[in-house]
Amino acid sequence: MIRIADVSAGCFGRRLVLLIAGFLVTSVALHAADEPRFPNSEDLRHIKGIAAPLLSPDGQSVLFTMTDATADGAKSHLWLVPVNGGAAHQLTYTPASDKRGEHSAAWAPDGSAIFFLAKRGENTQLFRLPLTGGEAAPYELKVTPAVDDSKEPGFIPPPKADAKKDDAKPEPVAIDVGNFAFSSDGHWLAVIAHDPETAGEKKGKDAKADAVWVNHERHGERLYLAALKADGTVDGELKPVSIAPDVHAVSWSPKSDRMLVVTEPPNDVSDLGPASAAWIVTTAALDKPVALKGVPPTIRGGFGWSKDGEQVVFAAQTPEDAPPGVEELFALTIPSNDAGEVQPRRLLAGFHGGVGFGEFVFLLGDKVLAPVAVGTKMGAARVALDGKSAPDVLPQSESIVANLGTNRKQTGWIWLTSGSTRAETLCYAETLGGECKTLPTPELTTQHFRSVKSQLVTWKSDGLTIDGLLYLPPQATTQKVPLIVDVHGGPLGAWEDRYEEWTGFLVGHGWAILRPNPRGSSAYGVKFAAANKNDLGGGDYHDIMAGVDAVVKQYPIDPDKLALMGYSYGGEMAAFVEGKTDRFKAIISGAPVIDQFSEYGTEGGSWYDRWYFGKPWEHMEDAWRQSPLAGAAKAKTPFLLLQGEADKTDPLGQSQEMYRALRQAGVPVEMVEYPREDHGPLARGIFGYPVPEPWHGFDGRQRIVEFLEKGFGETPKP
Repeated sequence: MIRIADVSAGCFGRRLVLLIAGFLVTSVALHAADEPRFPNSEDLRHIKGIAAPLLSPDGQSVLFTMTDATADGAKSHLWLVPVNGGAAHQLTYTPASDKRGEHSAAWAPDGSAIFFLAKRGENTQLFRLPLTGGEAAPYELKVTPAVDDSKEPGFIPPPKADAKKDDAKPEPVAIDVGNFAFSSDGHWLAVIAHDPETAGEKKGKDAKADAVWVNHERHGERLYLAALKADGTVDGELKPVSIAPDVHAVSWSPKSDRMLVVTEPPNDVSDLGPASAAWIVTTAALDKPVALKGVPPTIRGGFGWSKDGEQVVFAAQTPEDAPPGVEELFALTIPSNDAGEVQPRRLLAGFHGGVGFGEFVFLLGDKVLAPVAVGTKMGAARVALDGKSAPDVLPQSESIVANLGTNRKQTGWIWLTSGSTRAETLCYAETLGGECKTLPTPELTTQHFRSVKSQLVTWKSDGLTIDGLLYLPPQATTQKVPLIVDVHGGPLGAWEDRYEEWTGFLVGHGWAILRPNPRGSSAYGVKFAAANKNDLGGGDYHDIMAGVDAVVKQYPIDPDKLALMGYSYGGEMAAFVEGKTDRFKAIISGAPVIDQFSEYGTEGGSWYDRWYFGKPWEHMEDAWRQSPLAGAAKAKTPFLLLQGEADKTDPLGQSQEMYRALRQAGVPVEMVEYPREDHGPLARGIFGYPVPEPWHGFDGRQRIVEFLEKGFGETPKP
């Protein structure tokens, strides 16, 4: 307490009073500056990311990845934090030559070292960082190229007439490591690598003899195996596994004598239909892989092994009629003979949720722990191996529980958690389902931003119960506020009740946000996910508009100030809305599908779209009915398009078609193209996640705000 009663009058007294007054004013100002505020666009350039927590083999520490903010280059680094007290500390530092940073980390089976991938020279290499001290050292991994196009007849440039024939034995070439896996006993290292470029191929490339024969690429992702010495160094050379590319995933049996390998044929075979295959490869017979016949061709990575190595669980497409990506959990018993005949068991048939991404963990009592999503929540569930009982979803204090994992001995559990008002946090518990002990990690933001708690709202549409997340700004307590309807990607996607600075950024402008999960969304079961088959822009549109009616009726929303935005499928829905209603004052579409015909023929893969309406040329009316371009003649609402020029998922031409149609129809339309940007990275940059492009996300946010303010008739805020 500061007392001034005893200060006598005079110059000194007046100076002291002024000094105290200045101190009080400064204190109030500092206190106000420390109060949470909603983030601005520049703040979203300074948000870091945390991911991939891994519990050490002894259960005493957690390895995790931190990604620098966009403003700092978005490089990733490895950090370590003890579970029983002590600060986190950074393990790896990235040289300027490495644009990505350290990633794909793993513990040595005995906990003596940490492994990671990084590109600190010409190739992406596997590094070993001993925890006893010393610098990380790369493995100098080379292979004899399995493919050398320069040796093939017709290679360009052709050899000169007087050139001598090169019969020399091919020299080993350094590889770019794509992925790796260590056996449980630490004796074996499996490496997935793309076929390296040979000197002859490079010569042709440098001469610009670089014509691309579509779907005739012979290079691929191959699997190699190396024996390891006690000190972790490679004992001998990498040995190729006699299995055709492309190799997508590898998982070791707990007994370290065999691997489960997933492959997919190269050259876009998957565009004709799912074509993945599963194999068992033993360390004693690398040249005799055994195909696991009966495994669904949609199998993906993320396996879980029983301790005896006799059973495996994995995720694959449900056998029911549903969009690609609606997966279930399966279990199979590894055959003891060479026949490879298996019959996987369905473990989640009828589950009113979805299987998440991550590892599956065998628990005691014939159950498996699996990541799941149920509505707007992400968590985990105990799943019975007989597939006859409903999964037991674990209770959780926050809406999002991600990356739940343990070590081989299950001596502790770690996960990342967040909610609408709680930023992502690293948690630890000694037992599964235990209370979260927050582990200290670097701050993700420059300050603690203000946020608003989400509200789960439900409504009826065509007999279906639809839900979504509603965020109301503080102004909604005293007045009606504008509403932004934000549509997720997919269609097989869903809004989750997680913390996002992007949400606070929009709410901070005084706008409410409604994020609906219409029919076709994931995490609500197979039937709900399949409810929009051959009906894009139909029932899903009705669900969204019914949600708008519901929140306008029940909450302080200004019905004359509505806007809609979305990215990918959300951008497609935005384009549907443009031709179906004039209720909105502004519509923003990011990377949309506009014309199902041209999209189908130019996108990176068509299998996903094919499920919804078939091949467009065989279903002309259906494809056109589900093309937003079909409604462009009825468009009236000001429309903004944001598009990455390098987008392979929804190519640039889609936005160009909509821009031309609306412009020629006299509709106020703007289009912004972003060089170098592919589909996902542009969206992540706009939403405030760390990305390498320093300014595209900032530019997108600025244009979004200006467009919405203009649509709502608001005075731009400084």
